Amino acid sequence: MDNLEKNILTDLAQASLVEQRRARRWKIFFRLTYLVLAAVIFVTLTADDNAQEKGPHTAIIDIDGVIASGAPANAYDVIAGLERAFESKDVKGIIIRINSPGGSPVQSELINQEINRLRSLKPDIPVYAVVEDLCASGGYYVAVAADTIYVAPSSIVGSIGVRMDGFEFTEALDSLGIKRRLLTAGENKAFLDPFSPMKPEQQAHAKSILNNIHQQFIKAVTIGRGERLQDSPEIFSGLVWTGEQSIELGLVDDYGSVLSVSRDVIGAKELVNYSVQEGFGERIIRKLGAEILYKTMIYNIY
Repeated sequence: MDNLEKNILTDLAQASLVEQRRARRWKIFFRLTYLVLAAVIFVTLTADDNAQEKGPHTAIIDIDGVIASGAPANAYDVIAGLERAFESKDVKGIIIRINSPGGSPVQSELINQEINRLRSLKPDIPVYAVVEDLCASGGYYVAVAADTIYVAPSSIVGSIGVRMDGFEFTEALDSLGIKRRLLTAGENKAFLDPFSPMKPEQQAHAKSILNNIHQQFIKAVTIGRGERLQDSPEIFSGLVWTGEQSIELGLVDDYGSVLSVSRDVIGAKELVNYSVQEGFGERIIRKLGAEILYKTMIYNIY
């Protein structure tokens, strides 16, 4: 056997040994990872922050950011938090902490209706809305379901209106010599297509939809605020106001924060957040999952 053959056999043997060691390391890694994941899943499923009795306290439900399906402030999670708070025998009052520009009218209405339903079932548990920076549109839709709304003097409140956004690129296409091909079954199927001109009757239909949703919004505000609302046509025009102006218009009731309302109004300074949040275990699972995927991709590439 010449030196070339010996070198080839030696290289093959060394490569095989390296591959075996690498496979053994990955096997150990995945076994440890599965054990960690199993432990984290077990802790996540069995641990409940609200399972232990906490004594008299104020429940906090956060509505932070855009109210939309799939967003942190979605109706399903907000309602789940509300139900947990109402079910606790130690809750003396509920504060809905709002910092939202609004969002889906459907999601906002669902939360509004659920607050009203739960309040009717347990009228002895008061519900307060505390506005931080912003409570506009859908955020205010939710707030009006509370017994009382508190703000800071410089909070922004209002935007009782409905909007539909879009663009029209027909002239841009014409200037570029581009022809739009659009096939539909139903003459109005693509009436919001940005590459096609909107007919007057289609625009009128879109406005009728917005007006209908707007009236639903107005009804919810009127029911929630009642005689506290001032008689001003601008209230439902889509404008926003400061917290100070909102008190004068009857959109909100008084100045207050989470701390002051829990301490001075509810009388339970202890705060417990019932919002549905991504737990520690879920964060670990997500992080480990991404790490495993990354390492697997690197292993398969190299």
